[in-house]
Amino acid sequence: MSEPKQEQQVKEDAFRLVIVTGMSGGGKTQACRYMEDLGYFCVDNLPPVFIPKFVELCRHSGGHVNKVVLVVDTRSREFFDLFVHILDDMDRDDLPYEMLYMDASDAAIIRRYKETRRRHPMAPSSRISEGVSRERERLAPVRAKATYIIDTSDLRKVDLRDKIHRLFGSAEGEQMNINVLSFGFKFGMPLDADMVLDVRFLPNPFYIDSMRHKSGAVKEVSDYIASWPVTQEFERRLDSLLDFLVPQYVKEGKSQFVIAVGCTGGMHRSVFIAKHIFDRLTAKGYPVKLEHRDLMKNDVREHVREEC
Repeated sequence: MSEPKQEQQVKEDAFRLVIVTGMSGGGKTQACRYMEDLGYFCVDNLPPVFIPKFVELCRHSGGHVNKVVLVVDTRSREFFDLFVHILDDMDRDDLPYEMLYMDASDAAIIRRYKETRRRHPMAPSSRISEGVSRERERLAPVRAKATYIIDTSDLRKVDLRDKIHRLFGSAEGEQMNINVLSFGFKFGMPLDADMVLDVRFLPNPFYIDSMRHKSGAVKEVSDYIASWPVTQEFERRLDSLLDFLVPQYVKEGKSQFVIAVGCTGGMHRSVFIAKHIFDRLTAKGYPVKLEHRDLMKNDVREHVREEC
């Protein structure tokens, strides 16, 4: 990746426009996917002539669209010839933008097209190498205006993602969202869980008449489950596991982590442990959401519902 052409200070709440362009097969699609994960609104294959009007619409959206990626490349065909002129106009009008140019060696691009069996946009009926040569020549004036250049010839996807995050991420955008979910095994396992904890080994308040129709969120029930040595030992080991695992997933760049906690009906033990995990991770400063998927599928008495 080349050094930036110019330093551009970007405020967290300011409108940010990134124009992604470059060689076909250079990695534009993958880069946009990573930027979408960072909260950018992405528009692919926008004719250059529409850029100023589209940006104006976004900037007057009341803050609803303040991070935008526009992909502009030679697929625009004859419209692409206007691209440099549009950029010159934006520079003259002091309209701030950043340009990410995705590049790769001829050999890498040809290999990728061979693997996908797709036709090169600038060589639909001739050799891929001819299309690459034509495109590289046509893109030369655009490349000269690039703010950032990333060469993906020998770049792994995880390395590209890290570069995109460093260049275009923010403290908020890079946070991993954690969802803690309690459920009942008799209602089926959640399909989107990254980690499933089976807590059916813990003491079950269901067999105590005074607690049968109260959830694990009720103090009487939570105090009962927490009073057992096996629960205390499990919480200690679970806390240690989470303290190790969660930072590793954050470092890896995982955008979402779903922790599912299951007991038989999803009413007592799973609710209690899910709340414990929620409190633990919230205290650590992670963005966490808590959901009790199957709680109200059980016979929870009406006067107890407010406590849950």
